[in-house]
Amino acid sequence: MISRAEFVSRFGGVFEYSPFIAERAYDQGLVSEPLTASGVHDALCTVFRAASDAERLGVLRKHPDLAGKLAVSGDLTEESRREQAGAGLDRLTPEEHTEFTELNSAYIEKFQFPFIIAVSGLNKDDILAAFKSRIDNSAEEELATACLQVEKIAGFRLQSLLAE
Repeated sequence: MISRAEFVSRFGGVFEYSPFIAERAYDQGLVSEPLTASGVHDALCTVFRAASDAERLGVLRKHPDLAGKLAVSGDLTEESRREQAGAGLDRLTPEEHTEFTELNSAYIEKFQFPFIIAVSGLNKDDILAAFKSRIDNSAEEELATACLQVEKIAGFRLQSLLAE
């Protein structure tokens, strides 16, 4: 059986800077071998859904702005950098960057966490359309949507870590 330390080392970053999710999944006996992307995803999502509102909000707040300050300064996690680059967010025109910056600011002001979307398979136009649509959501709707997107991101990351 994989050790707790190894499990947390491998999967502690699947939910952005939130190793407590992997720790709890392991401690609660939710992890079984052989490790599969779907099995580990189910375990981690079970813990994420059971986390307190404050903990889930903390996970959301650890996600970077899309095409934001961390991307510009090169301080994204490797996973976030690769995901944003795959969607073309590292190649925005100055006008597109300004639009993302303005939307990021308005979104954070309204919801108190960054706009989160699983960018895999999307391009910058898809992301902008979702941004413009979701900014009109209620706080309750957007919190639920953001949590689902975090779980979707975790699924993509696990598929990459545990190619089945």
